[in-house]
Parts: sequence; C-alpha cells; structure tokens
Amino acid sequence: MTLTETTSADGTANAARAEAATPPAMRLRELVFGAACAAAVRAAVRLGVPDALGKDPSPVDELAAMVGTAPRQLRRLLLALASYGVFEEQADGRFAHTEMSRMLRKDSPNTLHYIALWCTEPWTWEVWPRLDEAVRGGRNIFPEVFGKEFFEYLHDDAHESARVFDRAMTASSRQSAEDIAALLDLSGVGSVADIGGGQGHVLAALLEKHPELQGTLLDLPKVVAGADPRLREGGPLAARARLVPGDCRVDIPVAADMYIIKNILEWDDDSTRRTLRNVVAAGGAGTKVIVIENLIDDTPSMRFTTAMDLLLLLNVGGQKHTRDSMVKLMTEAGLRVGEVTPVNAYLHALHSTVGGGR
Repeated sequence: MTLTETTSADGTANAARAEAATPPAMRLRELVFGAACAAAVRAAVRLGVPDALGKDPSPVDELAAMVGTAPRQLRRLLLALASYGVFEEQADGRFAHTEMSRMLRKDSPNTLHYIALWCTEPWTWEVWPRLDEAVRGGRNIFPEVFGKEFFEYLHDDAHESARVFDRAMTASSRQSAEDIAALLDLSGVGSVADIGGGQGHVLAALLEKHPELQGTLLDLPKVVAGADPRLREGGPLAARARLVPGDCRVDIPVAADMYIIKNILEWDDDSTRRTLRNVVAAGGAGTKVIVIENLIDDTPSMRFTTAMDLLLLLNVGGQKHTRDSMVKLMTEAGLRVGEVTPVNAYLHALHSTVGGGR
C-alpha cells in the first residue's frame, strides 16, 4: 500500500469516526446543512478537481491553476469535502485522494461522476423544498413547479440534464451488470428476456458469460435504438440477441425461460402490477422471474435508497419498495417468491417462478 492509499483510507475512516462521535445537536445541525455537502460535491465534479488530482498529493495552488479557480476559495471547498472523507488534507497542506474522491473521477472503474451530477441537477434544488407538499398530498409536485411531467421536461427543456441522466444510468447499469451475471444461476435456462433493460448491459454480460444463451431486450423504441453495440447488428453478440421495442406496462410479446426486471418497478402500484402480470402471461407456469431492486430495508444502502425514494415521490410520484411490499405485489401478480439475495451493497434479487401463491 502506498502512502497516498494509506492516508486516503485513514481520511475516510477518520471522517466516519468523527461522525460517530458527533453530539446529536451538532449532527442535526449538519443534517439541515446537508445541501452544502451535496453542492460541494457537485462543485468539485463540475470544476474537474477529482480528475485533475493525480496519484500524488498536490498543493492547492497547483490544483487551482489546473482547474481555473481562485486558490483560497478552492481550499475552502476542499476542506469542506475533506470533513466528509472526500479528499484529505495532508500535514503539509497538500490535498490527496480518498477512496470516495477517486470514484468521482471519470476514469474510475466504479465511477460515481455522473451519479453525483444527476442527484444534484438544477431541477432537484427546485423540488426538494416542496417535499412537505408531496408528502401531504401523496403526489408528485414536479408538474406544478415546471408545468409538465418530469421526462417531458427533460426531453424538451433540460437537454444537458437528460444527457447526465443517460450517462449516470449507463455507468450504474454497467457496474451492476457483472454482479448480476455472477449471481444468477442459469442452469436449464436457454433464453433470457431483459424487460425494461435499457441499453442491455445486463443482457450483454449474461450472453458473454454463457455462450449458448439466447437473449431478448425489451424497452421503449428510443431506448432500444441506442442499445449496447455488442447487441446491435454487427456486434459480437448480435446473432444471439433480439431487440424488441415496446412498453412492458402494455404488453410483453417475448417468450423466454427467464425474465429479468431490474430497477424499473418504481412507478405507481397499478403500473407495477400490470408489468408483473404481463410477465406472468408471457412466461407461463414454471417460468423463472428475477426482480432486482433497491430495497428499503436495514441494509448499508438505507440512506441512499430512502433518498431516491423521496426523489421519486417528488418527480414522478413513484417509490422504492420494502422487501415485504415487493413480495406482496409479485405474489398478487401470480408469482411464487423464493429467496431474496443481495446482488451488491445496494441491490437485491427476488427470485420467483410463475405459479401463484407464495
């Protein structure tokens, strides 16, 4: 382990210890100032600080010159982030990467660069202050703020935010695809359908791991048109992949031995029920159905998942599920739910078969 790695790990650990030792009154003060932390992360990413800082610690003056900022103000920003374990100040005043700050680099294998931007996009600062209205009324308030529904607004009025969304979802999907491929047992499975699978990163990972497997990707026409190049015509997996444009809430015209539904059951309960029933109708008795979701349970991702849950309430009126609520919806749709297994620190897989009853 290098000196930088040692100090980076120590910096993250020190921040965690400091949080645990903080008196409740001060911790609450920090929580109500949480917007400052989110804004600081966003500012560092937009300024390019994580990408400018290399393996070795750097003086603030050098970093400021690289990213085009005022040195004193950049130091203030870095000190704020270092208090959370994002970057670390050395004894000589230079700043070094920590495990968290490295993940804000674009070239990090597990980059959160675009996730950090997506979760702090300008529109989020407009809707968070009205969370009380969404909770009181039980509805999304995005149309009241912007005059149109969320995805319509992204498409029409927030093109850069839409690009950030696409990149964030692509990065997240790529990172989880290998975990899912490693988890799933495909014994006796000759064909897989990835329902609402976006660009098809999960399907591509499964096809690469299992050379005899056939796969289908179903998603909205515009999404399928931008599928992973490996799946499209001329790609190395194209001969075993079928791309089907469609809306899984309306119909699933795909036959397969196993259906995978990852992180799309976030709408209202009626839409979720329709999707699950369409899978049941398409698959028939005994077909395997794997639902992969962020669950609101006592897991390491609890704070992140509950925050996403509240944001879904604000922008589209959707929700994340607990294990029990997800199992209930699946059972009502005619699925027999078996084990629930962790995919990684923030995703769980609910293994089920078509058959009714639990």
